[in-house]
Amino acid sequence: MLETLPRARIYPFFMAEGWFTSRQLPRRLADLGSRAEILSPFGADPGLPALVVKTVAEAGPGDLILCAHGSQVARSSRMATMAMAERIGAHLPGRRIATAFLEEDPHLRDIAAQHPEALCLPFFALRAGHVAQDIPEALAEAGFRGRLLPAIGERPEVADLIAAALRRA
Repeated sequence: MLETLPRARIYPFFMAEGWFTSRQLPRRLADLGSRAEILSPFGADPGLPALVVKTVAEAGPGDLILCAHGSQVARSSRMATMAMAERIGAHLPGRRIATAFLEEDPHLRDIAAQHPEALCLPFFALRAGHVAQDIPEALAEAGFRGRLLPAIGERPEVADLIAAALRRA
């Protein structure tokens, strides 16, 4: 299929540039003989900070826990999450923003215990195992009474972000 699309562009629906997007995906495309262009992943989209701010503002008042995957091995998830927290901070005055991770420190259950009434925004592209199961379990373990928002990738505006990225490419 890709051979019929000589100017194909691939928009990785991932939150960070990591092993899959930088090594595995290019290798798989090369194995197929494809010269498709791999764009920056969803988590690096220049329109994403505004969407995160809009999401949090619409959710109402409260501190924010920005929850991401994290990793004991690669730093890309952590760095993308920390960068997002820094970018949105100036646009959410009066809110404390804490970052938390599922697979590295600081763990979500610990941060949620410190911010039991906060909003928790999963910094994930999809509602899959981590968002559907792991995050709610960690929040329950922490006695979290705040509001768990849908994963940022579930927002209807995401389609427009992807379309804009493809137009810019």
